[in-house]
Amino acid sequence: MTTLADSTIWWLLAGAAVALELVTGTFYLLMLAVGMTAAALAAHLGASVMLQIVVAAVVGGGAVVAWHWKRSKSPRPAQANANRDVQMDIGETVHVQQWNDDATATVKYRGAQWTVELADHDAAPQPGLFKVRKLNGNRLVVSKL
Repeated sequence: MTTLADSTIWWLLAGAAVALELVTGTFYLLMLAVGMTAAALAAHLGASVMLQIVVAAVVGGGAVVAWHWKRSKSPRPAQANANRDVQMDIGETVHVQQWNDDATATVKYRGAQWTVELADHDAAPQPGLFKVRKLNGNRLVVSKL
C-alpha cells in the first residue's frame, strides 16, 4: 500500500480549501489555503511534520489576521440606495420649481416625473437646484447645492 507524501496531503488540503471558498465565497479560506501551500512547500524542503503544521498555522493565521486588519481599516461602502456605483442618479442635479406643503415636490428628471424629498427635514424648502443624495423607494432624496 502506498502512502501519500506530506506535501501531497498539504496540496490536497489547499485545493479543498480553495474549492470550498468558491462554493461559500468566504475569502478567509483562501488565506488558510495560502498557509497550507506554505506547509506543502516546507514539506518539499524536508521539514518535519510538526514544523509543517507550525508553518501552516503561522502563515495561514497571519494572512487571516492581516486581511481582517486591512478590511477593518477600509471605508465601508455606502448603502445601495446611496451608492453611486449602484444607483446612477446619486450625485445628479435636479431643479425644484415649487415645494408642496408636505415638503415634497415633483420634478421632471430623465424624461419622467419624480417625487423628491429633502434629506434635511429641518431645512425650509426653497426652490432651486438640488443634488440627489439617495433614493428612498421611488423618491429622490435631495439636498441643496
